[in-house]
Amino acid sequence: MLRTGTRLLYDAADVLVWCVVLTLVWVTFTLAGAVVLGAAPASVAVVGLVRRRERGDVVHPWRDAARTWRAELWRSQPAVLPALAVPAVLWGNYATLSALGPDASAARLATLAAFVAAAGIGAWAPALYLHYDLPLRRFLPMASRLALARPGSTVVLLFTGLVLAVACAVVPVLALVGLGAWWHASTWLCLRFFAENEDRLAAIRADAEAPADRSGPPDRGAPTLPAEPLRIR
Repeated sequence: MLRTGTRLLYDAADVLVWCVVLTLVWVTFTLAGAVVLGAAPASVAVVGLVRRRERGDVVHPWRDAARTWRAELWRSQPAVLPALAVPAVLWGNYATLSALGPDASAARLATLAAFVAAAGIGAWAPALYLHYDLPLRRFLPMASRLALARPGSTVVLLFTGLVLAVACAVVPVLALVGLGAWWHASTWLCLRFFAENEDRLAAIRADAEAPADRSGPPDRGAPTLPAEPLRIR
């Protein structure tokens, strides 16, 4: 029992330190690009760290993040930066409209709806960019398609972000952990959603190739995204 408790404590401390490291890495490399140019490659770099950890690879956070940040400094801008910038701008507009009182209720609600939609798309974008090899012009449309085709998964991502945001707002010091926790949790969830989607696609292909000797149409299951041109890096 004591050994189990010690192990749980060690694992909890390891996760806590890992989330703090992710926060520091993201903030450092975002600032290294003067925020505007740094946010997109920093996000891709942090997602890469989480994916490597989940794969069981040896992770050197600062060295690995620096390598990814340099490689993705320019390429990630058109694919990832809008997904980060648009929700931030919409949230700023919502905060401004909230200060105007009841007269701005309609505009405030419309802005909030737009923010939720943009945040749902943005939650997919960094992991999608890192995990799949797509033409740059396809990433945001594909992230939008993912958000619409998998509404349950999108809600899980948004709810996770909401819980972490509320916790950080109530206890500001948690922001040191909360930001990293968001990157870890959102990447972890996206990777599993991607794997689930690929498994479903494989099942559909296997079903389509099976002999057509059944009395009814094949069960296609839930709507899925095509495997091509999604090519895992």
